[in-house]
Amino acid sequence: VLSYLGHTDCICIGDCGLPIPEEVERIDLSLCFGEPTFMRTLEIVANDMKIEKIVLATEIKENNKEVLSRIENFFSEKEVEVLFVPHDELKARTKQCRAVIRTGETTPYANIILQSGCIFA
Repeated sequence: VLSYLGHTDCICIGDCGLPIPEEVERIDLSLCFGEPTFMRTLEIVANDMKIEKIVLATEIKENNKEVLSRIENFFSEKEVEVLFVPHDELKARTKQCRAVIRTGETTPYANIILQSGCIFA
């Protein structure tokens, strides 16, 4: 999926409970509850993707501070725009994603949309 992303294309990494629209490619990595984790999956995907923007659910701020802190730390040295939207809007935005990667994550609101950046200056 990463090989065919163009500038502004999006993919989503989600917890095991995120609904995935039928029309969107599903990459189901979930082995069991907790494996693989959301953060490990994000780290691996981000190593092979130029990311210019991320979208998170506003609800993560109150309901999953630990994962939010890890996301913020991970992107702290990268020039990435961060957008918070209501969880229902994030779920609606998955319909425009090229793919949704399902992890085994079981913590709430551990979902992110990654927008591809331009790979050349």
